[in-house]
Amino acid sequence: MKVGVIFHRLGPYHVARLSGAAEVCEISAIELAAKTSEYAWNKVGETLGFGRFTVFPEGDSRKAGAAEAVRRLEAVLQNSRPEVVAVPGWSDRGVFVAIRWCLNNDVPVMVMSESTAWDERRVWWKEWIKRRMVGLFSAALVGGTPQAAYMTQLRMPTERVFPGYDAVDNRYFEDKAAESEKTGSRNKFALPEKYFLASARFIPKKNLFRLLQAYAEYRKQATTDRRPLTTDLWHLVLLGDGPLRGDLCRLISDLGLSHSVHLPGFKQYDELPVYYGLASAFVHASTTEQWGLVVNEAMASGLPVLVSDRCGCAADLVQEGRNGFTFDPYKVEQLAQRLSQLSAFQPSRLSALGEASRQIIAAWGTERFAQGLRAAALKAMEVGPKRAGPIDSFLLKILIRR
Repeated sequence: MKVGVIFHRLGPYHVARLSGAAEVCEISAIELAAKTSEYAWNKVGETLGFGRFTVFPEGDSRKAGAAEAVRRLEAVLQNSRPEVVAVPGWSDRGVFVAIRWCLNNDVPVMVMSESTAWDERRVWWKEWIKRRMVGLFSAALVGGTPQAAYMTQLRMPTERVFPGYDAVDNRYFEDKAAESEKTGSRNKFALPEKYFLASARFIPKKNLFRLLQAYAEYRKQATTDRRPLTTDLWHLVLLGDGPLRGDLCRLISDLGLSHSVHLPGFKQYDELPVYYGLASAFVHASTTEQWGLVVNEAMASGLPVLVSDRCGCAADLVQEGRNGFTFDPYKVEQLAQRLSQLSAFQPSRLSALGEASRQIIAAWGTERFAQGLRAAALKAMEVGPKRAGPIDSFLLKILIRR
């Protein structure tokens, strides 16, 4: 079974998943763009186990005209001749081009989605368009429980929805994180003895301003409780970069946190495990998040986690009190209390929480993606390609040209 899997750009996470999937079916990875502005990943070079096609090797496909995008992607699909095509969601022009090519060539198409019913405000006419598009898919690969519920809400039959889309290379993070303490990385990277770790793009939905306010409140509560401001108070390390960096730096200064909040910048895939391996706990505070793969990474690295209940992964990955806690991202005081609660635990309790994270995430590795992709592809072939009516054909035409 030859499966064409489309992603906008191949990053290290995609390569890890596709390498796993290549062990259970023949994979042709179709990368729409060689680079994008959202992520500063180094270019992934050699890939093992699967074929790779880049539609726009010179840049971002979204900057090209519709006619050029159609011509190039259709040529790649024609050349690779997949038996099933998997597309990432329903918002990229390349997705709509691929759907139309599949319909015209009697190839079943499946969707890979991590959307939930509540990750953004829903508008009736957009939901109507989504339902029309979902009607053209023969199967779906989704992140987890909330994502499966939303897919069925969009009228995909339950028996055609499979979990496993959101996964990372658990072994990579577990092994590399374990090595970090042994190699003297704490001194090399100038990291504090105890710290909360957050990793995110510096954009509004990541809710980093409230995280900083909660962290300031955590330190304030410590003095109120007559705990001295010593090394017993954990630091905060914020990995990442983005347009809000200047505003975040100003807030850090205004809150008097310059000596306890660290901004190492964006880190490439090979450096990430060091920060996870030396951290005491992980915090993800987004006000909206379809999934949150950084939580997978932190759990694979053996960390207790504090995760916003607006994150799509929270329902499946966070077991209250066992490996961490959830919180309302709009309530600064609640997050501050969670920070205080976690930092007050004895080392043995923190270790138990981290071990529970490893146990839970073990079932969410690249093997899960591989099996889910294969099962969804087999179901798509069993269901067969869909047929587009006049309304669907018109919508695809408009969506491709927009």
